[in-house]
Amino acid sequence: MKDAEFRPASEARADLRELLTALSRLREEVDADGHALIASWGGPFSTEFAPAAENLAHYLALRRRDLSDLQARLSAFGLSSLGRSEAKVIEALDALLATLRRLCGEADAPYPTLAAMRAGEDALSAARDLIFGAVPATPHAVVMVTLPSEAASEPELIRRLMEAGMGCARINCAHDDAAAWKAMIANIRASERALGRNCRVLMDLAGPKCRIEQLRAPEKLRLYRGDRFAMVAALDPRAAGPVAIQPSFPETIGQLAPGAEVWINDGKIGARVVGASAGAVELEVFSARGKGERLKVEKGLNFPTTDLRLPPLTPKDFRDLDFVAAEADLVGFSFVQETADVDLLQDHLAARRGALPKQTIVLKIETPLAVRNLPRLILRSAQHHPTAVMIARGDLAVELGFARLSEMQEEILWLCEAAHVPVIWATQVLDQFIKDGAPSRAETTDAAMAQRAECVMLNKGPFLAEAVTFLRDVLARMDRHQSKKFARFTPLRAWD
Repeated sequence: MKDAEFRPASEARADLRELLTALSRLREEVDADGHALIASWGGPFSTEFAPAAENLAHYLALRRRDLSDLQARLSAFGLSSLGRSEAKVIEALDALLATLRRLCGEADAPYPTLAAMRAGEDALSAARDLIFGAVPATPHAVVMVTLPSEAASEPELIRRLMEAGMGCARINCAHDDAAAWKAMIANIRASERALGRNCRVLMDLAGPKCRIEQLRAPEKLRLYRGDRFAMVAALDPRAAGPVAIQPSFPETIGQLAPGAEVWINDGKIGARVVGASAGAVELEVFSARGKGERLKVEKGLNFPTTDLRLPPLTPKDFRDLDFVAAEADLVGFSFVQETADVDLLQDHLAARRGALPKQTIVLKIETPLAVRNLPRLILRSAQHHPTAVMIARGDLAVELGFARLSEMQEEILWLCEAAHVPVIWATQVLDQFIKDGAPSRAETTDAAMAQRAECVMLNKGPFLAEAVTFLRDVLARMDRHQSKKFARFTPLRAWD
């Protein structure tokens, strides 16, 4: 076996002193930039939220710098490379500085206490338990299930889901009505009492989801690359004329400039604006499968290159809030984009809740603007309400592009850990399993990746209870090996 190669002691000591100087400077800059960020956010914050806000500011200050070279130099000495510092930025820097000082001769350089090093992780765990209720030790992540309409009339379905391990039930307010929602919640509460188990209820406000409301096209028409069609503010589908669609929010049309992209049906059709007139735009398809794609009423529309300005709450949302404010444990805020949106929802919840405890607000991150504003959205919400963030990967993938989603879901996880805010990993988790009863290899890997969130959401389908059991098994297995970005070196059993 080849002998290891070592640096001369004098060279190593010089490198350590340079690292100590660089780390000391970095610590000072991060602290100063962090305090400047807090001031720009309108701080100071409440005593309860101040530590999280301060750590978030320090994390953003740290991650604005390219530390890759510094990380490599630290690793060469077997030292922390700061790659797991999200929940405790200053403490991680101080612990590393203490080690460097001791290596450079300061024998009594103090370390942060163990409690200080764990405070951020403990705060995040406490937030998870507050929002989702006390959960069994394994798995770490709570399983959330989107309830089908049958959950209103089949209490045994709720019981099966809870026995399988559902810890939070999601009711999508875009479907069913208040009578059905009331029955669903009654069934949940009955199963809680029967099983001695907790199950929180998330009610998801529909929000301004833009869809095809009217369609004029020959039956079974397929669109191919290069085809053109119109999007118009008003449309009679029975009248003769070229292919056209009417969006559920006609005001979007006036916000589309030539070159703007419009994606249809979760990205199955990509079109670009090639002409505009009063109340209409002409679109040309640039992305579709070779066999073409169908246009259908109710399919979603996304506008990834346009920061649409739509009301964050629709008239339907305001009506639904009367029920949601009274019955839900968590309120899902779809298509939230700006801090004024958060203010609006908080005001309407306060008006309806009175002296009742404040509900958790779940910020559903679905657009590029929401991604850019995420730190401020968290700050505005968490000042007054328990807060979680949902990575709504369906719309977000279309809005950002599928390639960028893969890195953005990671960055949102890191940012929320820094803010001590729980994350819900959502959209198409075990989708094939839920529909067909057998998972694909790719979605099993995706489920394993979801373990780093505090909650994982499943959508509805015929094999939902079986998917809950399978997901909990995957999450529990991954808990042995991973905690956020920290790799746990538990014994590997495959090669005993």
